Amino acid sequence: MDISGIAGVVTGGGSGLGAATARALAEKGAKVTVLDISLDAARAVAEEIGGLALACDVTQETAADALDEAAEVHGTARVLVNCAGIAPSGRTVGREGALPLADYAKVINVNLIGTFNMLRLAAARMAKLDPIDGERGVIINTASIAAYEGQIGQVAYASSKGGVVGMTLPAARDLASSGIRVNAIAPGIFMTPMLMTVSEDYRQSLAAQVPFPSRLGDPAEFASLAVHIVENRMINGETIRLDGALRMGPR
Repeated sequence: MDISGIAGVVTGGGSGLGAATARALAEKGAKVTVLDISLDAARAVAEEIGGLALACDVTQETAADALDEAAEVHGTARVLVNCAGIAPSGRTVGREGALPLADYAKVINVNLIGTFNMLRLAAARMAKLDPIDGERGVIINTASIAAYEGQIGQVAYASSKGGVVGMTLPAARDLASSGIRVNAIAPGIFMTPMLMTVSEDYRQSLAAQVPFPSRLGDPAEFASLAVHIVENRMINGETIRLDGALRMGPR
């Protein structure tokens, strides 16, 4: 799909992978709406790229209102990139006992249910659009290599991202008749705000685990892949690892 001139929506677009993706889509000529739970964060990115900023909780039915408000300004989105997510840690049974069910449910609600919520709402709107060369839209979800090699303390996070991987192919098949592609990116260790909270020594130790290139991923590299997926019509129903050949150990 030619990105120039089309409307795009990025969830979690106020920082990290989402912000980089919003910038990359805008550079390609898309009219971008930045959705984030933090309106201030969304506004900072939107002002930078000449886009629209809206507050959005991806776990709520009211997320539909954000998509409709974005459509009033830019037209119905033909591209959705789901980057909203959280990554708390917690063992199945830790020093204080079993992982609280509410903690587990929160991660599933944001990362998995929130992703599906935005997918279904955006796809329903895309399906009503006139096709462009037979294609109506592209949806890209954010998984993680933790979906395949979840580490100690990642039981909730890995579960949620495994669900994102699992929904990709059936969603692509569900939406094929409407000319809507669905894919996912499973990033490895990327320099995002979550990693900025740890020490530089720890970040370097993480980078050393990556076979090549032996460094943390740049969010711009995630964004570049997202752009390519939008532009390459044969990529459909696929989860692409973006990890420098990293395979996570248990710790």
